[in-house]
Amino acid sequence: MVQPTFTPPPPVRPGDRIAVVSLSGGLPELFPAPYELGLRRLRSVFGLEPVEYPSTRLLRSTPRQRADDLHTAFADPSVAAVLASIGGEDQITVLPLLDRELIGGHPKRFLGYSDNTNLLAFLWNTGIVGYHGGSVMCELGRPGAMAPLTEESLRAALFTSGPYELRPPERFGEVNRPWDDPATFTAEPETGPAPGWCWHGPWEGPGGVVEGRTWGGCLEVVARLLADGREIARDPAAYDNCVLFLETSEELPSAEEVFRLLGELGERGLLGRFSALLMGRARAWSLAERRGAREREEYRRAQREAVLRALSRYAPRLPVVFGVDLGHTDPQLVVPYGGVVRVDGPARRITVRY
Repeated sequence: MVQPTFTPPPPVRPGDRIAVVSLSGGLPELFPAPYELGLRRLRSVFGLEPVEYPSTRLLRSTPRQRADDLHTAFADPSVAAVLASIGGEDQITVLPLLDRELIGGHPKRFLGYSDNTNLLAFLWNTGIVGYHGGSVMCELGRPGAMAPLTEESLRAALFTSGPYELRPPERFGEVNRPWDDPATFTAEPETGPAPGWCWHGPWEGPGGVVEGRTWGGCLEVVARLLADGREIARDPAAYDNCVLFLETSEELPSAEEVFRLLGELGERGLLGRFSALLMGRARAWSLAERRGAREREEYRRAQREAVLRALSRYAPRLPVVFGVDLGHTDPQLVVPYGGVVRVDGPARRITVRY
């Protein structure tokens, strides 16, 4: 398999209808408060009309129900784009049921992350640019208000087709309160100073500017895709000169797990094919594991060292930017999946093309 020819789906316009799908977990049924808040913001902040489907609010839907809803959303000419309600853990069971010809014949912008990495990889192999980032319950349903940088990036990913420069935030957050507590929605989540991005590797000089199509996503889901194999290119050359981007989830994988997961890419001869790596700011806190500030920074340091250890073994010349605000972080920047990104090392700038 060679790298597909990519179709960038058209942007949406104010007043358009946008599908809201639950392709992994139907958490809107369990936690209606952030979901309803996200729907209201789709209407009031973005001027879009959400369209729901039979499994959107269904906690225990079947893979077939979810696949049918996605097919309906893509085939409907009145629906301009598709947005995930949230992630989950079993979206890979939906992939074998998807009609590639139907979806490929109706390219639309799909936005999601976490377990939605599965569909983003499917779209990559179908030749449709996807968008890693954005969900109704997390980003749109953020208590208090949307993070301004998140709103700006999400707006650009939905409504524009040109270049957009990713910028590091001044503050970031990862400590949340439970969705089943009404008090959670009375104030914004706590944030602290953001340390900025860390540029590591041969970024200086004339060779320090990299441009290529993106591939990657949530690292734990990428590992499942590697094990499954169906949405991984049989010819590793398909990833030549692409820009790899990875991030980890609220499952908080250990540094050793991150090393092993990157090793899976290395052992398959994939890691050295990429021209650069954008590594997301590692989430280091969850409701199940409430770490203090020092512990969280130690977790991020250990993950960074694990990444560098894997690269030293499999791709020692691969330049990396650590701490990019993509995936499971707040604020969140949307990264095109299969779209073009330009990473300018000397200028310390990252520009994507929506």
